Amino acid sequence: MEDIQILDAVERYIKGEMNPDERLHFENLRKTSPEIDQLVVEHTLFLQQMNRFGEWKKFRSSLHDTHTRLAEQGKIDSARLKGKAKVIYLWKRYKRVAAIAAIIAGVTTLAISTLVNIFTPQADNARVQELSRDIPNIKHQQNMQVDEVNNLKNEVNNIKSKINLQPIPYKAGGTGFLIDGKGFLVTNAHIVLTSRHIAVTNNKGEQFHAVLVKAYPDKDIAILKIDDDRFKTLSTIPYGISKEESDVAEPIFTLGYPRNDIVYSEGYLSAKTGFNGDTLSCQLGIAANRGNSGGPVFNHEGEVIGILSTKETEAEGVAFAIQSKYIFTAINELRKDTAYKNLRLPLKSNVRGLDTKQQVKKIQDYVFFVKGD
Repeated sequence: MEDIQILDAVERYIKGEMNPDERLHFENLRKTSPEIDQLVVEHTLFLQQMNRFGEWKKFRSSLHDTHTRLAEQGKIDSARLKGKAKVIYLWKRYKRVAAIAAIIAGVTTLAISTLVNIFTPQADNARVQELSRDIPNIKHQQNMQVDEVNNLKNEVNNIKSKINLQPIPYKAGGTGFLIDGKGFLVTNAHIVLTSRHIAVTNNKGEQFHAVLVKAYPDKDIAILKIDDDRFKTLSTIPYGISKEESDVAEPIFTLGYPRNDIVYSEGYLSAKTGFNGDTLSCQLGIAANRGNSGGPVFNHEGEVIGILSTKETEAEGVAFAIQSKYIFTAINELRKDTAYKNLRLPLKSNVRGLDTKQQVKKIQDYVFFVKGD
């Protein structure tokens, strides 16, 4: 295909405009061509950035229109407001309403989420199930007084129409964990591979925008980067990433988000290979649920030995994790890009020797709920 035809096909694929036969052909092409796969990832990131820029331009334009309207109505003195002062005035005047609008928009985001399946290559015999979860509907339960809502209802609707609030319907949910305090995370590729918008939430409920840096579908590994001014760089990662294989019967535990708050589970390594002898993964004896995908698997020394990814559908308490050594493979490949040449994985566990309860306390701030649309 010519370059322009390839780019057109990539954009139609990302936007879901292909018919089933075209999509199947293109997905097979992605599997056999790393260049096409990388182009899909890069173009998805490009569209995300363009979408954010467009939303900001609309917001600025709506503020300008609102200022003009208020000036015409004589509610403000336009001559006294210059440049950024206009924006500051509007924010101060409408911040209460905007806050309520934001709450409503946030609740609406969760309320319109529907149960869908995330595309990813499946096991041939359908006996293995991915552990990403769908974002459930949540009922609106606000303690806001009814009179205040009624009094501000019309004004909220006006503000929403002015700034064109369009909540993002996140559908896929999983877990990710930091590998660098500057905001780099690891998760499963099947959670975010086709997402145009990604958000991550910490155990305190703080949500941040994130972008897909690189995906490795053959390893089911994705590298994300928190791209949000509100995120503060964290100190040294408390856990290390292990390069070594673990021993059968070694005790392990996981932290993940099968629901909206962090959940601890414990078990043991039951086999050094995964489903049907797959050497990419290892088998765990542990209870795992949808939402645990992408979560770290720790040994008793507080080292990450794997990334929880799937479970067996025909057996209880059997799950599979991508071996941690493949995180090093992914990062080494990513570092070929000069923008990431200084990215280093944490090797030393600072929680070694602590009991499990203390380890979890120190680790949980570095494990995030990952959402994609």
